[in-house]
Amino acid sequence: MQHQVERYPQLEVHLDKLRENLAALKQCCQRSCIDICGIVKAFHGKLEVAQLYEQAGLSSIGSSRLEQLKELKQAGFQTPMFLIRIPMESELRDVVEWTEYSLQSEWSTLEQLNAITQEYQKIHQVVLMVDLGDLREGYWDWEELVQVACRVEAMPYVKLAGVGTNLGCYGTIQATPEKMEQLVQVAERVEHTIGRKLDILSGGASTSIHMILDGTMPKRINHLRLGECILLGGIWGCEMEFMHKDVFTFHTQVIESKVKPSYPVGELSVDAFGHVRTYVDRGNRRRALLAAGRADYGEPDDLLPREAGIKVLGASSDHTILDVHDAARTIEVGDVVSFDLCYATLVYLSNSRNVHWRFSDSDHTKVRE
Repeated sequence: MQHQVERYPQLEVHLDKLRENLAALKQCCQRSCIDICGIVKAFHGKLEVAQLYEQAGLSSIGSSRLEQLKELKQAGFQTPMFLIRIPMESELRDVVEWTEYSLQSEWSTLEQLNAITQEYQKIHQVVLMVDLGDLREGYWDWEELVQVACRVEAMPYVKLAGVGTNLGCYGTIQATPEKMEQLVQVAERVEHTIGRKLDILSGGASTSIHMILDGTMPKRINHLRLGECILLGGIWGCEMEFMHKDVFTFHTQVIESKVKPSYPVGELSVDAFGHVRTYVDRGNRRRALLAAGRADYGEPDDLLPREAGIKVLGASSDHTILDVHDAARTIEVGDVVSFDLCYATLVYLSNSRNVHWRFSDSDHTKVRE
């Protein structure tokens, strides 16, 4: 009789908790007349997870990775797809073929998009991005944006759906009611010029969700692009007590457990990534070695051990070193150690071919590599 073997390192997704997070957040946003574009990038657009977004009835599904949206379309998803990263010229045909919406900030790209949509005889909707100070994508000159909006309005197959902004991802600029009011001002300039109301005023990503919770979001903002707060039940600086924080769990298996000195022995140099490290001499300690490293999850400091008394000491590409001396149990070879995740570790893990996926539900558990 063949026995099923658990595979590690493993990323477990608690589908029941994600389903509840989606329902709770959708209800919260509906009270403020906010449509949700559910972002699937952080879990690599996995079908088993993304299907909950479609079942939740979100207004659209979005990603910065076009290939993820293409895979969902090919799998039969009916929810409109939204590319939330300004497209490259080389991928515009795929944008038209596989998505209904995209963010845009360059007239030359829009011209090419227009030519392709006419060739396909297919309507594609665009949201023009405004840079409100975070200094990533978007028009800095509001008058230039208004002029471009007028040109788009005249296009036969490219529809101007609205305007949007992004805050916090590069320049660490906070999303505030004042910033959202600026977005409304830009939208009203566009509306005055083209003679109609815009369908979408997209007020950013999860960094804007606090304004929904505290009631400070300006009424005209009607759209958010949300990923992190759905998947992790909150975001830095914004506690969402009604959401599950443990939708994702990272499990790893111990490959070595030994008592060793806590301070390296020999002449110090740099680590595998060229960094100079510092160490604290705490005497001999039990250390556990894990078969996953920075190539899988990024920064070791972002791993959050579930068990008290376990500390992440560091990592190389393929190994993670833990201090387990003060753990409540003796950590031995073959034991599994589990971690909570932040957004960055989730993005890295979901893109690692070394990581196996497990999908758990309240009624059943399914395992797939």
